[in-house]
Amino acid sequence: MSRIVILGAAESGAGAAVLAKTKGFDVFVSDMSAIKDRYKEQLESHHIEWEEGHHSEEKILNADEIVKSPGIPDNAPIIVKAREQGIHIISEIEFAGRYTDSKMICITGSNGKTTTTSLIYHIFKDAGYDVGLAGNIGRSLALQVAEDPHAYYVIELSSFQLDNMYDFKADIAILLNITPDHLDRYDNCMQNYVDSKMRIVQNQTEADSFIYWNNDPIIKRELSKYDIRAIQYPFSLLKENGSIGYIEEGKYVIERPTPFNMEQEELSLSGVHNIYNSLAAGIASNIAGIKKENIRKSLSDFPGVEHRLERVATVHGVTYINDSKATNVDACWYALESMTQPTILIVGGKDKGNDYAPLMELVRKKCAGLVFLGADNSKLHAAFDGVGLPVADTHSMRDCVDACYRMAQPGYTVLLSPCCASFDLFKNMEDRGEQFKTLVRNL
Repeated sequence: MSRIVILGAAESGAGAAVLAKTKGFDVFVSDMSAIKDRYKEQLESHHIEWEEGHHSEEKILNADEIVKSPGIPDNAPIIVKAREQGIHIISEIEFAGRYTDSKMICITGSNGKTTTTSLIYHIFKDAGYDVGLAGNIGRSLALQVAEDPHAYYVIELSSFQLDNMYDFKADIAILLNITPDHLDRYDNCMQNYVDSKMRIVQNQTEADSFIYWNNDPIIKRELSKYDIRAIQYPFSLLKENGSIGYIEEGKYVIERPTPFNMEQEELSLSGVHNIYNSLAAGIASNIAGIKKENIRKSLSDFPGVEHRLERVATVHGVTYINDSKATNVDACWYALESMTQPTILIVGGKDKGNDYAPLMELVRKKCAGLVFLGADNSKLHAAFDGVGLPVADTHSMRDCVDACYRMAQPGYTVLLSPCCASFDLFKNMEDRGEQFKTLVRNL
């Protein structure tokens, strides 16, 4: 019996453990942190051995293969030791892919992944397709393959997940954009991060499809390095350079595989960044054979994604927007670009090697004030104090919302679009967004 060790026992790890158990492996699960009760119950119900709070090397380094949580960095001591012993390390997605022939629609990019993934899932679901949502959102792909299989899976893939995928293949691959992000996990080398993102096209054949933003300079540069066999479906804001999806004279247009168009004003998502997301989702749905009327309806009634430009409330004439998912500079740029009122911008958190220079022009144009929210805001002061805007320095969400309340005037927007990871003050970006929404609604 082959031995599989799962490192990390959250959604992906627990799911991988269940799948491994159902396939007859000797399974052991180890997590350096505390395991949530619901995952413990899941492991116990399948009679899977687990540990928390430490790694027992004697139970891990005898594995035939290790399934690693995407949150564990490659330089973690147990990973280094496993590699030294020649143990193959894979992701949960790679492991799950071995046990299903379902169609895989896979989405990556530095920004827009969650919105595009959720929109595609919405279109497929409303069209009556047997579809599961997996990857960075939804339920574990491995658990679904084990216990609730679907004909199609729509999967949001981070660079960390792609790093440990080798034989897995996307039937439809979507690459939205590549901008600096997570460079602290890639030796502060942008090319390492780019190489990770480009793994989305690995193993694709002539029968597969590759959808990408035609105007991304990094994608353009990288495409020439790869022998891409999949059918290519580039999209852009305007019709140019072979793009098959674009906006023309107020219409949303897809040229192939089946010609489709609708009025741009009928799209439920607003902002330039969401045009790209809507084009990618529409093209993927078109390729999958979903009827025009279904695509049109779903593009029109999609409610959006929590923590992504989520309108929370209007208090004393001030609109509060939760964009806690904006964990890098580019995401914040798109959020600011879509603002139409004087904006109090909340930024800060765990810096990932950010360069804030691309924001400066928009900050000067759109912002009436800045509120820094982090354990250490020194880099933010160095970057933004010279802009000449009112600044508040805060270290908790309560103080942050109070500062915004004092600074904003009727007709202003308060935008939480932090540019940074959340782990300095919050459990995760969802916790950050939930705290913001709760405090705003209590104003």
